[in-house]
Amino acid sequence: MSEKQHDSDSASTVATGDRLAEAAHLQAMEGNPLTAEEIAMFEMFEREGWPPGRRRAHILRHVGDRGRIAAAE
Repeated sequence: MSEKQHDSDSASTVATGDRLAEAAHLQAMEGNPLTAEEIAMFEMFEREGWPPGRRRAHILRHVGDRGRIAAAE
């Protein structure tokens, strides 16, 4: 990997981390802080390069599963 490519990847990683930190902060301000599990999920999306549609489908399944668990209790 060239030095220029490495610098670009590092800058992208920092920007992604900044966006996640900002989103987490805004959620907390709204009284809906992200859980450690949710932060880990968003970090995984970025690390593995999931496209937006796949991310959305995963989140919707996750939310749906939570609803079924809560309803069963």
